Amino acid sequence: MGSAEPDIGCSSSLSTSCQRCRLNHLCLPLALEHHDIVRLDDIVVRKQPLRKDQQIYRQGAAFQSIYAVRTGAVKASFLDRDGEETVIGFYLPGEVFGIDGIGTRHYRSTASALEHSAICEIPFDRFDGLGVQLPGLRQHLLALLSRDLVEEQQHSVLLAKRSAEQRVAAFLINLSHRYKRQQLSSTDFQLPLSRTEIASYLGLTIETVSRVFSRLSKQGLFTLNQRDLRHCQIEKLQPIALAKTT
Repeated sequence: MGSAEPDIGCSSSLSTSCQRCRLNHLCLPLALEHHDIVRLDDIVVRKQPLRKDQQIYRQGAAFQSIYAVRTGAVKASFLDRDGEETVIGFYLPGEVFGIDGIGTRHYRSTASALEHSAICEIPFDRFDGLGVQLPGLRQHLLALLSRDLVEEQQHSVLLAKRSAEQRVAAFLINLSHRYKRQQLSSTDFQLPLSRTEIASYLGLTIETVSRVFSRLSKQGLFTLNQRDLRHCQIEKLQPIALAKTT
């Protein structure tokens, strides 16, 4: 997504509140009352827009806050001892990140903007204190933690046991579902990651990713121009992603 792309989140204005954000159904509990949203709104820090590749926090840094994407996209990457970067996750508008630091009180990855983005910072100590008063808020955080754990386990299985074609198919299905949660098109969307980043995330080479995209496109499962993916046939990708490996 380049700077010319339409704003797919809430307004990038720093004055936008949780109440007016069209993505609040994703990052806030559905049962939260109006006056409770106002209380949460008081502790949220709406950061200045981020440039592409600008870091939000570094791997190993002391944990202080969790974050929500308002516009754009964010990636989480891990740097090994040899200095090689691996993309371990990415986040779209309405999704919360940084929660991997809650247990150890240190972030286990580096988060950086994939494009021009806007985020909300939620200081965790204040959030946790508010959660004592608002049980629904704490339960929502536990639900987010549980979903992250399940998705991490599914991704580990994907990397360990699936073919390149299955990995790419599963990646596109996952993207489609996440755009649908934002009430956006689940068949026409942009890839938030570059080919290099997709290859890193899926444990493949760039050449393999390009070949699989080309092969699936020739089968009529979608059309792809740079990062612009259209007419994605999710119902036809699902059997590919779920096929038994030999």
